[in-house]
Amino acid sequence: MALMEIPHVDERDEIERCIDDCFEAAQACEWCADECAGEGEEMARCIRLCRDVADLATMHARFMARNSNYSTQLAEACAGACEECAEECARHDHEHCQVCADVVRDCAESCRNMASA
Repeated sequence: MALMEIPHVDERDEIERCIDDCFEAAQACEWCADECAGEGEEMARCIRLCRDVADLATMHARFMARNSNYSTQLAEACAGACEECAEECARHDHEHCQVCADVVRDCAESCRNMASA
């Protein structure tokens, strides 16, 4: 059965966009955290936030895919973590941090939209 055929999902485009944004954020955060690991101790907060977002975003995507009753709460948590991560990453000049900041901002917006739906 194709994902588009799942009968319990309403507003499929918005959910699919949020799922895609969450997985993209997780990928960007894993890359950023890995790159930051070689940059020194001053990147510890960036690494920690990126790892938090990667875990929250993948969990939120899975919860949305199964239409979980807890998806709204996870959307809020994910959006907050994304916003904090974006602020931290934007403080650093590294390309991986700048890319990550942009990607997690998009994820935060998608998650905020899901939380308010």
